[in-house]
Amino acid sequence: MQRYFSDKKENEYFILSENDLYHIKKVMRMNDGDKIEIVYNKDLYICELENNLGKIIKKEDINLNKKTHITLVIPLLKEQKMDLILQKSTELGVDVIIPAIMKHSIVKIDDSKVSKKIERWQKICKEASEQSKRLDIPLVTPIVTLKELKSIEGVKLTCSTSEKSLNLKNFIKKCPNYDKIILVIGPEGGLSKDEELYLKEIGFTSISLGDRIMRVETVPLFLLSVFNYETME
Repeated sequence: MQRYFSDKKENEYFILSENDLYHIKKVMRMNDGDKIEIVYNKDLYICELENNLGKIIKKEDINLNKKTHITLVIPLLKEQKMDLILQKSTELGVDVIIPAIMKHSIVKIDDSKVSKKIERWQKICKEASEQSKRLDIPLVTPIVTLKELKSIEGVKLTCSTSEKSLNLKNFIKKCPNYDKIILVIGPEGGLSKDEELYLKEIGFTSISLGDRIMRVETVPLFLLSVFNYETME
């Protein structure tokens, strides 16, 4: 059953966005009487289409297991790579995605285009949330600099190829319990020395992912998969 999100409810009906209605009618070819799932405030409802609205049939009882809250800080990347990270990290359960300006990032975004970019990125996360049957949509924040991560709280990690970095497996053994994780992923050219030093100053632990050199779009998906496995009940 196709899933959609709604943030507007009137009595026994949910109001669907224009984009969702277009998808329902033109892509899915659904009509009045067809059933869909609607998520509202992290609750799941089975609904029936009626005059472009979702009429509530029943509310589903779902047990929400406590999970580790993961924030992903990613560099500005070319569209195809950015889209892949947004989509797949959403499927893998990321909670917040923070696009960040980094010294070795190739991509630069004009100030006039920033709001539309973020809107597009958020739309990708919404669609991936629907496809993967999530009850929430990851938040894509405004673009930041690494300096703005100073006040962020949680277990703070960044990846490095340095031999002095803590092996990921050893880190997990030393720190088995974590409610909130912040992962900083560097661009294709890696973090600059100044960026690595600054992140260390504000409490980030540098970890190594082993001998293999991964593409920048692979790293967050690898890390999310590892932490999913470690926190799976």
